[in-house]
Amino acid sequence: MSGLERVDYDDRGTALTGWLARPNQQARAAIVVFPTIANNNPPIERRAAMLAEAGFVALIADFYGEPVESFEASLPLAERLRGDVDHYRARLSSAVAALHGHKAAAGLPLAAIGYCMGGQAVLELARSGENLALVASFHGILATDRPATALTPIKPRILVCHGDKDPLVPRGQVMAFWEEMDGAGANWHFHAYSGVKHGFTDPGSDARGMAAIGYDESADQQSWAALMSLCDEAFG
Repeated sequence: MSGLERVDYDDRGTALTGWLARPNQQARAAIVVFPTIANNNPPIERRAAMLAEAGFVALIADFYGEPVESFEASLPLAERLRGDVDHYRARLSSAVAALHGHKAAAGLPLAAIGYCMGGQAVLELARSGENLALVASFHGILATDRPATALTPIKPRILVCHGDKDPLVPRGQVMAFWEEMDGAGANWHFHAYSGVKHGFTDPGSDARGMAAIGYDESADQQSWAALMSLCDEAFG
C-alpha cells in the first residue's frame, strides 16, 4: 500500500480535503471512511491503511473544511454541521461523490464506514437513500432528527458495532433504532459488546480521562472481523 494521497473536493462552495489509501492489489470496492468528531487523526488513518491492506480503496472524508485544534474545538463545528439535517447529509454525500468520481474507484461498488460521529454519519447516509452496498457504524450515535420510514427505502446493508455500556447510546436508543430499521425494511446486523464503552476501537481512548470512553481490545478485534466478514460476503 502506498501512502495517503490528498484529494481535494467541495460541498456547495466549502473546500474539503480527503485522504486516499490505495491497495497494492486489484481493488474489491471503494469505501469512504468518516472520522470522529475531531475529524481526521492517526487512528482514522490507520483504519484507511487497514482497508487498503484488505484490498479496498479508502477515502477519509472531511467534515468541516477547516483545522480542528482540539476535541473541545470540534464541538461547535459539529453542532453547526449537524444542526440542519439536509445540510449535514449533503456534506456527507459530497464525500461519497468525491470517491465515486475518483479514478481509483472507477467501476467499483461503494460503501462507507465511520467511527463515533462518523458512525452516525454513515447511518444518516443510509437513511437518506444513498446508493451504497453497505455501511458500518462503530460506536456511533443511533438517534436522528429524521428517522427512516417505509417511504424512504434504505439501500445499503447495515452493520452496527456498539458498546453496551456506551452512555451516549443507552438501550432505549438502541431499541428505537431497531424499530426504525424494521419499519424502513432495512437489512441490518447489530453487534453489541457487554461492558464496553464509547470509543472502544481507539487504543488512545483510555488516556483521554473521560468516563464515557474506553478502549476494548476484544470489541475492537471482533468488530473489525465483523466488517471484514460482511465485506467478504458483499464483495467477494
